[in-house]
Amino acid sequence: MKKYAILVLMLICIFFNIANVNASINVNAEGCVLVDLQSDKILFEKNKDLKLAPASTTKIMTALLTIEKCNLNDKVIIGKKPPFADGSKIYLMEGEELTVEQLLNALLIESANDAAQALAEYISGSEEEFAKLMNQRAVELGCKNTHFVNASGLYDPNHYTSAYDLYLITKKAFEYPKFREIVSKVRYEIPPTNKQLQTRYLYSHNKLINGNRRYRYQWADGVKTGYTIKSKHAFVGSATKDGRTLIAVVLKSNAQYYNDIIKLFDYGFNDFQTKLILDKNTAATHIIIDNKSIPLYPAEDIYITLKKNDNFNDIEKKINVVSNIEKFTKGETLGSIDIYKNNNLLKSVPLIANEDFGSLFYDLKYVETGKYKKRPSNWIVIPTIIVVTLFFYKKFKRNQKFKIKKEK
Repeated sequence: MKKYAILVLMLICIFFNIANVNASINVNAEGCVLVDLQSDKILFEKNKDLKLAPASTTKIMTALLTIEKCNLNDKVIIGKKPPFADGSKIYLMEGEELTVEQLLNALLIESANDAAQALAEYISGSEEEFAKLMNQRAVELGCKNTHFVNASGLYDPNHYTSAYDLYLITKKAFEYPKFREIVSKVRYEIPPTNKQLQTRYLYSHNKLINGNRRYRYQWADGVKTGYTIKSKHAFVGSATKDGRTLIAVVLKSNAQYYNDIIKLFDYGFNDFQTKLILDKNTAATHIIIDNKSIPLYPAEDIYITLKKNDNFNDIEKKINVVSNIEKFTKGETLGSIDIYKNNNLLKSVPLIANEDFGSLFYDLKYVETGKYKKRPSNWIVIPTIIVVTLFFYKKFKRNQKFKIKKEK
């Protein structure tokens, strides 16, 4: 009887632990995702692929394209349209001269719609053309539920994204140190310009880094707020603790989204652990061509995220190398490294060559896994056969003619 009582008690504890975890990460947003940036592991999601209006979190894509397309020191002359942009602005004036970097700070810190439009026109000539560029880049990043019609995030029924797509855009932006630097700032100053005699003082709208004690989060370091009446609250937040960075995205939320973001971050840091399994500068395997060894490297650092009570001892690595190689160039994918735990595939990362192999004279012949031998290239063998055949055919014809003449 005592054993049964203990068992029931354990089951009750387990139930309440599960209930408490679920309760602790319940969010008000219609779309949400929490991802470990290093491992790309989704730690929590709610309707992550649902199409929703992103409001000013749109500016993450605008900033990404600005960094990728522009020199930050370039001068931008403000055109006729940006001064009349709706919504949040820094009151740019037609003919005013600012640098790309100043406009980028205004875009991300003050969430200035006039800065967004000015950058769009500088890059693409018009905001409409810039929106096409935004959509093209979204597709390249793997976004499947995203369509932009403007650079600022002003509401439009045809302007939407999903929580996961917005994560993908943010992930790419985080590859650029300048982006991470700007979104972590609390304030920024734009000195007087040729049109504005006063210094502009910009302050971050992100209360996780620039709020009162209620919302400020110790490990927060970005990224972007957003709000319109129809979109409701949108937010992308980042936090870094002990070398781990988490990205949280909420779309169409009520005013409690900061509380939800903090709960998500605490859940991600307290309940999960991330470990580097193999860095991209360490060869995962080699291929042998005759007696030469050519290392293959993972295309990216391989991080794995597990629950805190899991261990990494039973992580397995399986190497796959393609068998039909004839030649390859540096950076070309020649296989993959698959990471398993308990026979479950956690991640698959391409393996790339760190040097070229190619010759007009040789192709590669597969011997066994990871081993090849050089063989004469078909480009040499076939023409050689043709030339030799023609040579002997002509010689045969000459001999035939000589034989006929001799018989006469």
